[in-house]
Amino acid sequence: MAKTFDKIAYNSLNDFVYGCAPNPVKCKNGMVIGGGEVYPELNFTLPPMELTAATMPEVKEIYTEMINGVLKRAKELYAPGIVVEFEMLPEMTLVPEWGIEVTSILHNAMAEFEAKHGLKTALRATPGDVREFKRPPMMRSGEIFNNVLKTFEGSAKAGADFLAIETTGGKEIHDDALVNADLTKVIFALGIMGCRDMKFIWEHIVRIAGETGSIAAGDTACGFANTAMVLAHKGFIPNVFSAVVRVASVARTLAAYEAGAVGPNKDCGYEGVYCKAIAGVPIAMEGKSAACAHLSAVGNIAASVADLWSNESVTPVRMLSDIAPVVSIEQLIYDCRLMNVAKQKGYGVTFRDFLADSDSKLDPQAYVLRPDVVFDLSKELVKAKSPFLRTKLGAKLAIDAIRKAVDTKEVVIAEREKNWLDIMDSQVEAIPDDEEKFWNEIKGELDLDTFIPSEYGLK
Repeated sequence: MAKTFDKIAYNSLNDFVYGCAPNPVKCKNGMVIGGGEVYPELNFTLPPMELTAATMPEVKEIYTEMINGVLKRAKELYAPGIVVEFEMLPEMTLVPEWGIEVTSILHNAMAEFEAKHGLKTALRATPGDVREFKRPPMMRSGEIFNNVLKTFEGSAKAGADFLAIETTGGKEIHDDALVNADLTKVIFALGIMGCRDMKFIWEHIVRIAGETGSIAAGDTACGFANTAMVLAHKGFIPNVFSAVVRVASVARTLAAYEAGAVGPNKDCGYEGVYCKAIAGVPIAMEGKSAACAHLSAVGNIAASVADLWSNESVTPVRMLSDIAPVVSIEQLIYDCRLMNVAKQKGYGVTFRDFLADSDSKLDPQAYVLRPDVVFDLSKELVKAKSPFLRTKLGAKLAIDAIRKAVDTKEVVIAEREKNWLDIMDSQVEAIPDDEEKFWNEIKGELDLDTFIPSEYGLK
């Protein structure tokens, strides 16, 4: 089941466009992701409330109201199909039965609606990576880890089409590394801890998918690169640092596909554009229509090569028109309709480039998502011989690409950030190519009370 990628999945940049992937994914009902059309992917969650056995009846009522409202509006807008992501709150994975029960409610509602009205639907189940709830985390064993796997298996049997997760392996080091803008520790956390953890857990997810007839979809560096994006947005770290972290996170997210996952990649993984270029898998992305969940500098460009277009997540707050999930599905459907019509009329590449050009000059975090930049950097990334080396190379490539773009005025950065390109370059150059040597050099600088080295195969 293990795969290696030594070349990108495309021959031409003109083929690298939204709605189409070299390796599309087909659901049991015939719905194809990456087969030519962009579909909306809606994510909703509970309002602030206590989640206990006593409140579970109310929880089920809320999810029932949300899914029924969303399906009804999708039908009214003649959507050809929708994907729904059930991103579980921590309690729903710590107590697997709760997450599995809600998965069943959503699946049954979607299946019934599809049978009655013909609306194609697919359900993504995303258990929470609650392994971090024990400190230091037990990443490979113990009751919490077993509950994660139990939630995956139960969700698949309850009808989930896609299995996904936001893994957190390496955050024990990465969080502090971000706050301190320490690229050396970022690369250790992503390239060694994160990549090793991804390989481990995705081998389990791929096995469960194979045994249950579900689809091992993909992961996201949300807890890493998106955390960097939020910190940059608030002015705590440079935008160029966040952009470099994004490209450095590619190897970590790609590890799911090396383990046998097939997509669609998870929406909050903006680095998924690189995974699509390298592995040819369909991807979910989020941008301007995810402003209900978070702000970003990549509102349009994120859609350039998307196969699913997501709202990230929203609670059922009541707005003037309807509850927010219903509002979000309408926005997503109209976004997808526009992209699909442009493509059908032969303007797919042109519209893709409009989406990219509208954002890419204004922030380096957007620039590194340009389809042409992704295409060129991916050609180099596949030359790296290991996930760790790919992580290190990703950082170097991003630094060089941003520096060149600044010089040619293709991207604008604050004057105070230019020196950071030199700082990061020096940090990357000082990192050895040998993983064990890097570990032995850096361990004295790490707080070894925050993680268990053996959980990452480190001695």
